[in-house]
Amino acid sequence: MSETHKAVERPEGTPPATSGVDRFFKISERGSTVGREIRGGFATFFTMAYILVLNPIILGSAKDKFGETLDPVQLTTATALVAAVMTVIMGVGGNLPLALAAGLGLNAVVAFQIAPLMSWDDAMGLVVLEGLLICVLVVTGLREAVMHAIPQPLKQAISVGIGLFIAFIGFVDAGFVSRIPDAANTTVPVQLGGTGNLTGWPILVFCLGVLLTVGLLARKVKGAILISIVVMTLVALVINSLADVKSWGLTTPEWPEKLVDAPDFGLLGRFSLFGAFGETTVITVVLLVFTLVLSDFFDTMGTVVGISAEANLLDEEGKVPDLGRVLLIDGAAAVAGGAASSSSVTSYIESAAGVGEGARTGFSNLVTGGLFALALFLTPLLTIVPLQAAAPALVAVGFLMMTQVKHIDWDKYEIAIPAFLTIAVMPFTYSITNGIGAGFVAYVVIKAVLGRAKEVHWLLWGTSALFLVYFAIDPIEQILGVK
Repeated sequence: MSETHKAVERPEGTPPATSGVDRFFKISERGSTVGREIRGGFATFFTMAYILVLNPIILGSAKDKFGETLDPVQLTTATALVAAVMTVIMGVGGNLPLALAAGLGLNAVVAFQIAPLMSWDDAMGLVVLEGLLICVLVVTGLREAVMHAIPQPLKQAISVGIGLFIAFIGFVDAGFVSRIPDAANTTVPVQLGGTGNLTGWPILVFCLGVLLTVGLLARKVKGAILISIVVMTLVALVINSLADVKSWGLTTPEWPEKLVDAPDFGLLGRFSLFGAFGETTVITVVLLVFTLVLSDFFDTMGTVVGISAEANLLDEEGKVPDLGRVLLIDGAAAVAGGAASSSSVTSYIESAAGVGEGARTGFSNLVTGGLFALALFLTPLLTIVPLQAAAPALVAVGFLMMTQVKHIDWDKYEIAIPAFLTIAVMPFTYSITNGIGAGFVAYVVIKAVLGRAKEVHWLLWGTSALFLVYFAIDPIEQILGVK
C-alpha cells in the first residue's frame, strides 16, 4: 500500500496512453490497465449487488402514514436504474472508481422514521430536498471546504475506521458474527456464528472464501478478489444443489428458472417536493431533512477520502482530485434516488473491492454501471451470488485499508485520541457518520483543553457543533415538543 500523503505519480516503466479512452480516464497515468479496471468494476458490482435485494426488502417492508407499501419489483427496477446511471456519471464526470447506489441506513431512515409520518410520495420528496440542499452546499464551496479543513491524520483515521467497518460488515453479512438476542440476558453484544459456534454450509463457504482470498492476495495473484467471488459462488451453487441448507440469508445460490425478466418503471417520478409540510410540522420536516443531509454528507466524505486514499489518488496535501465535481455528482445522486423512489443514493464504500483489484479510474464505473443496467433485465441471474461468497472480499479489503494506521502519530494524544475514536466508533456503532462525528468532537475539545483552539479551522468548530446536535437529536426533539 502506498503512503496516502504522496502525490500520485506514474510508476516507472508505465507506458504512455495509447488511446483516447486511456487519455480521458488517465488509466496509464494512474498506473492502471484496462484489464485491472474491468476486474475492479466486476468486483465492485458483486460486492454491492446485494443492494438489489436488500433495498426492496427494507423499503418494501414499511408502510407509510396511510398504510401503503411500495411494490418490490418496482423497487428493484428503481434501485438498479439509479445505481447504473449515477455510477456511470460518477465515472465519466468524477473519474474515480466510486460506485453509487441506494444508501443503507439512509433507506432505513426513510422507511421507518419518515414514511410513517406521511405518504411515500412526500417521503421521497424530502429525499429530493436533501439532495438539492447538498448540491447547494457543493456549489457554494462549503462541502469541499469542510473536507479540506480536516487534518491529514484524521483523514487517515477515517480510512482505517472504514476498513474495520467494512470487514465487520463482511463478517456480519456472512453470518460469521451475529448479534446475541436481547432475551439472552448477556452484556456481550455479538458472538461467533448464530449460536456461539460456526455451523452450516454457508459459513463454510465464507470461511473457505476468506482463506482463498487472502491466499491469492499473499501470492499477489491478479484478480484475486474477483476470482474468489466467482469460485465460491460456484461452490455455493454445488453445495446448495447437493446439501440440505436451511437458509443462505438474503440470496440463495440456485440457478434461476428464467434468465430475463422485464423491468417495471412504475415508481419513477412519484414524489411530492413539498407535500411533507402539509402532513407534519415544519420543525419535524427540518429535523428529518437535517438528519438525512448530515448522514449523507459525512458518509460520502468518509467514503470518498477512504477510497481515494486506498487508490493512492490523494495529492500532496491529502486532497481528492476534482473533489467539487465528485461531491456535486453525489448530491445529484440523492436527488435522483428520491425522484425514482429508491431512497437517497450515495457513494459506496464497497467500491474498495474494485480498488483492491487495481481499479484507479472512472473506467471501472462503466463496467459496474453496465452490470447494474444489465440487472434491470437479468436480475434473476446476477443476484445468485450469496453474501457468503462476496463477503470475503470485504474482509480482505478491510485489511488493505487498515494498513494506513501506520501513518498516524500515536505519540501525539491530541491527534491519536480523536483518531482512535474515529476508528473504533465506526464498526462499533455500524456507522461511518458516527465515527467521523466522534473524532471531530474529540479533536476540537482536546485542542481547546490544551489552549490551542485557534489551530482548529472554524469549519471544524461549526461541523463539530452540528455533530453535537446530531448526537443529541432525541433530547432536542423532546425539548421542542416533536416527540
